[in-house]
Amino acid sequence: MMKNMVNREKPSKMAEGMAMHRFGESSKNEDERICYDPYAIYFISPEIIEFGMKHPEEAKSLIEDTERCFPGLSSSIIARVRYFDDFVKKSIEDGLEQLVIFGAGYDTRAYRIEELKENIKVFEVDHPNTQSFKIQKIKEIFGFIPDHVVYVPVDFETEKFGQKLFDEGYDNSKKTLFVMEGLVMYIPPSAVDELLSFIVENSAKGSSIIFDYYPESVVDGTCKLEIGNNIRNHVIEQGEPLQFGIDEEKLEKFLSKRGFKKIQNVTSEDYKKAYFHGKNGNREVCDLLYFAHAINE
Repeated sequence: MMKNMVNREKPSKMAEGMAMHRFGESSKNEDERICYDPYAIYFISPEIIEFGMKHPEEAKSLIEDTERCFPGLSSSIIARVRYFDDFVKKSIEDGLEQLVIFGAGYDTRAYRIEELKENIKVFEVDHPNTQSFKIQKIKEIFGFIPDHVVYVPVDFETEKFGQKLFDEGYDNSKKTLFVMEGLVMYIPPSAVDELLSFIVENSAKGSSIIFDYYPESVVDGTCKLEIGNNIRNHVIEQGEPLQFGIDEEKLEKFLSKRGFKKIQNVTSEDYKKAYFHGKNGNREVCDLLYFAHAINE
């Protein structure tokens, strides 16, 4: 069997796709949107924005086709943004001193969560090709690079990120949150283990992690649900194939074996109950996208 090729030569198309989800949700009325990201639009190709403005019916039809192919996935991605936002804000209230975003893509939390700008250093770790494009856009948006943000260019599949983090000023004595949104499923199991080992061995007690994942069956192609195979095939076509999954029933064992405590698995039922009510009560979510968080004690 031919190994699915990973394309890292250009900025991530998946990162742009996530920005499109955030932009779409942010365009809704305040009493309807689940999350809000005023900067997402800057990371979407002008051609896509222009097409949507000139051909609204065609754009709407494309969105509907996507929803038929991936029912509920867009809402789950939006819920992920909100859940992770809320988790970051709660961590700040609980005394967060440092934030590390692995696979940062076009994540904009460092720029839109006001409490991060005060005295919390944010390290954005990502592939240099995607990161260099992001830095260019951040300069266009603000005219400068915010002082509290540090960019750490790393290819997780070929480079050791630990020393690079330390070289850029990462302090392992500070209470840290490690955010891995839309990351672990796209890197090999060995790279996931390396990430988790680094966190356990090089972060202060009480530091925490939050990430999302698909079940192993989606990654290896044995998922019995059509959407599972549609997700798997789509990301292969995008040049960013799935490489890692977790059996949802074994999450606690997986993380506790690697040194984590207070492990919480967040299901689609959990985040639908948390966010999708009122005007959003009928929005479908995807059962295959899980969130997880845990503490290094």
